[in-house]
Amino acid sequence: MRKLLPALLGLLLLQQSTQAQTTIQRDSAIARMVQAVSADSLQSYISTLVTFGTRNTLSSTTDARKGIGAARNWVLGKFNQFAQTAGGRLTAVIDTTNLQPDGKRVDAVTNLGNVMATLKGTDPNDTRIFIISGHLDSRRTDVMDRTNDAPGANDDGSGCAAVLECARIMSRQQFPATIIFVTVSGEEQSLLGSTYLANKAKKLGWNVTAMLNNDIMGSNNSNETNIIENTRIRVFSEGLPAYELDKKAKFIRQMGLENDGPARQLARYVKETGERYVDNLEVVMVYRNDRFLRGGDHSPFVDNGFTAVRITEMNENFNHQHQDLRTEKGIEYGDLTRFMDFEYLRKNTALNLCNLANLASSAGAPDEVKMDVKNLTNSTFLYWKAPATGTPKGYYVLLRETTSAVWQKKFFTTATEMRLPYSKDNYFFAVQSVTAAGNESLPVVPGIGK
Repeated sequence: MRKLLPALLGLLLLQQSTQAQTTIQRDSAIARMVQAVSADSLQSYISTLVTFGTRNTLSSTTDARKGIGAARNWVLGKFNQFAQTAGGRLTAVIDTTNLQPDGKRVDAVTNLGNVMATLKGTDPNDTRIFIISGHLDSRRTDVMDRTNDAPGANDDGSGCAAVLECARIMSRQQFPATIIFVTVSGEEQSLLGSTYLANKAKKLGWNVTAMLNNDIMGSNNSNETNIIENTRIRVFSEGLPAYELDKKAKFIRQMGLENDGPARQLARYVKETGERYVDNLEVVMVYRNDRFLRGGDHSPFVDNGFTAVRITEMNENFNHQHQDLRTEKGIEYGDLTRFMDFEYLRKNTALNLCNLANLASSAGAPDEVKMDVKNLTNSTFLYWKAPATGTPKGYYVLLRETTSAVWQKKFFTTATEMRLPYSKDNYFFAVQSVTAAGNESLPVVPGIGK
């Protein structure tokens, strides 16, 4: 009996532990795509980008071997290579415009080119567009130096490599919504390529539902603090919307939604989805649109009213950013390939891929999500309409405390309404559609309904 009791106790503890575990449900198709992300492929892309010497936006666009022109032609060639296995659904172009001297960071007429590959969605009624970007241009300490070497391995060869690898893998799959893979130019000259693209998207009425900007995401260590870590990645998102804030401010204040703008919802989505599919990676949300004294290619998109975030490594090393190649006092400066961690870059690329795939595979977000406020109640009644595109299996009603950074509970329903025994005064709510495979739309915060 004495021997039996410890065995029974161990079995009971094991059963309790098993019951306490959380099951992570992954779409098997997305999981396979995540597994296909290759550190070797990423390293090969960056190794080639570095061979162009400088990719400064003001550098040559006609030299076949050196400069921004040679680099963008090579990226176009890679996109066209991937298109051969895409069944005609992937098309690529260099979208160009001529910049006039501005007396700041453009001192001569300059041909600006964004290299874009569009993976057309399979649902003709689905107008949603999801964008992943990195910036192709590089720089030295002097941003106007267009001739001397500026390898730009991490800034932003890493973001461009992530774009290319996502295009390589995802072009073989089909998604109801459209995905645009783009390496923009002119970032270091004041976000010129992304501004051109965002303005174009606004003018043409593109339904850009989410944009993931990747900039400096492949190094695992910092100068000064000497932290070495490859298990965390930052996602920056604006709180109050830059676009038409004057029109939205009253509602935001009334509802207490200073932390629930579209970009912040996308950041939460990136965290939840990324940590679901990518092992040993924590997504750290930073409640800022960007870092101090810096700018990113997502900003022109949020300025135009689109939902966009910036993805950046956890610990930056400023000895390897915007630096001339040199050694001083035993410290080697410069943005070189050997300072990168390609396993870390693999995980960060997979983070992008699983989010793009989950979003592009989802049905549209529910329409006209409302919260009933006509009576004083300690329950909350939410109702909505089915999305305009796609056929969801049902909906998740999301809940979190007002002080929580992330959604804490999910309630599933196949109906288009739900009453929850939680006070609307004490919690925030949102609703998202979900497909049979588990692909969720972005959450929609309810408006006031009566």
